[in-house]
Amino acid sequence: MQAFLIRMRKNGLIILLFACLLTSCGEYQRLLKSRDPEEKYQAALRYFNDKQYVKSQTLLDDVSSYYKGTERSEDILAYLARSYMGQKAYESATEYYQAYVRNYPKGKYSTEAHFQVGHCQYLDSPDARLDQTTTRNAIEAFTVFVELYPESPYAEQAYEEMGELYDKLALKELLSAKLYYNLGTYLGNNYLSCEIVAKNALKDYPSNSYQEDFNWLILQAKYAQMINSIEEKKMERARDTQDEYYNFITEYPSSKHRKEADKMLVQVKKITKE
Repeated sequence: MQAFLIRMRKNGLIILLFACLLTSCGEYQRLLKSRDPEEKYQAALRYFNDKQYVKSQTLLDDVSSYYKGTERSEDILAYLARSYMGQKAYESATEYYQAYVRNYPKGKYSTEAHFQVGHCQYLDSPDARLDQTTTRNAIEAFTVFVELYPESPYAEQAYEEMGELYDKLALKELLSAKLYYNLGTYLGNNYLSCEIVAKNALKDYPSNSYQEDFNWLILQAKYAQMINSIEEKKMERARDTQDEYYNFITEYPSSKHRKEADKMLVQVKKITKE
């Protein structure tokens, strides 16, 4: 008997939930057909607060032309951007936040909009191996934001995310430098290309998290060029490698590459006779 009652309660709950779902769907379908923009607008805000972002965005789109040029137009644009953000449609959210910044540069949501232009692109930034246009756009947006709103509560987050984005750009260069190193002498001196890419990355991204990796690649590339050098250039490249070795161990005395670097020095000294 008790089991029967439990089953009945479960079935009743399922029926109740199903009925609520049908009612909710029916209400939304009615709103879509409604000719009352105010009703749609208020419903859109309720859907947004309930995290039903697709419904909110659809209704806001429906009434946006009606309220164009009015005070409410600013709120609709901001909530449309937020609704796309809630759907994780970051590209669309970026476009709406950018539209808000253009139309309401000193509006009531301007601080949020400027920040979100960068933040949406930060969230949409691809893997380091892919094209980094979105990453660079995010950095540019954050740079504008912190210049305009240095005291904003969002400023600290903007700096943190900008640092991560710079690291991603640095990582892309690190992967490129490693590729050149692995190519070695195939169709040319790829070790030199590795060295150039690594040095440029250190200059372009001075606070990146891969500085030791870049410096280690530079030392490896110089050593490889010495080993593969013609006799006329071997002494010069050996001294260059030795200088790079001392720079590396001075900067990273406890590096995990220290033993390998020390072995390089032994070979260098055989050439320099020191």
